[in-house]
Amino acid sequence: MDTNKKILVVDDEVKIVKILKAYLEKSGYDVLVSFTGKEAIDIFEKNDVALVLLDLMLPDLMGENVCKAIRAKSRVPIIMITAKTDEKSLIKGLSIGADDYIIKPFSPKEVVARIDAVLRRVKSDNLVNIPVSFCDGYLTIDFINSNVRINGKEISLTATEAKILNTMAKAPNRVFSREELIAYALNYEFEGYDRSIDTYIKSIRLKIEPDRKKPKFIVTVHGAGYKFVGE
Repeated sequence: MDTNKKILVVDDEVKIVKILKAYLEKSGYDVLVSFTGKEAIDIFEKNDVALVLLDLMLPDLMGENVCKAIRAKSRVPIIMITAKTDEKSLIKGLSIGADDYIIKPFSPKEVVARIDAVLRRVKSDNLVNIPVSFCDGYLTIDFINSNVRINGKEISLTATEAKILNTMAKAPNRVFSREELIAYALNYEFEGYDRSIDTYIKSIRLKIEPDRKKPKFIVTVHGAGYKFVGE
């Protein structure tokens, strides 16, 4: 099987591992398994892994430490599995390099869907090495050079605005919460309240939307966040 379908599952609960392994293999993935943090790091270093599914509560090392060890060597996608539901813990996990998180208890089908989505996003990131146009060329984004054009005319975005727009445009129709935009787009190099994201969104809309009162690119999803809907 192609190594880009290889998933490393790290969890000390045997039952959970067996269930995840069965569902992932049924979905066409090749699954590697580890029940401890040290073993997980060793397996990762010896294999070409496409994604790591990482429980935070391990018997020898904290999952956060495993995440840091992997992230120090690779940008491979990492999805955390956690029983912690408080916002502070989740944001901390994203800040140390996790790409997504799943809260226990979970549906195995949800896990497979999340893995599929993260790997699609990674593939998309690798494909955006040429400018992409939206809505019949009205908006063009050069992700590599952070160049944005409206009807062929270059517009000026701040570095922060460009990061937010690029993150959302690479995953059309995905809803991003304010916290996720801080984690994914800004990598936590950000000092301020999450509501400050609203200010950045308003500024981006002012620059790219034909009518900022009726946005056609960045849409508000009430109670959830924002999504990019350009075609």
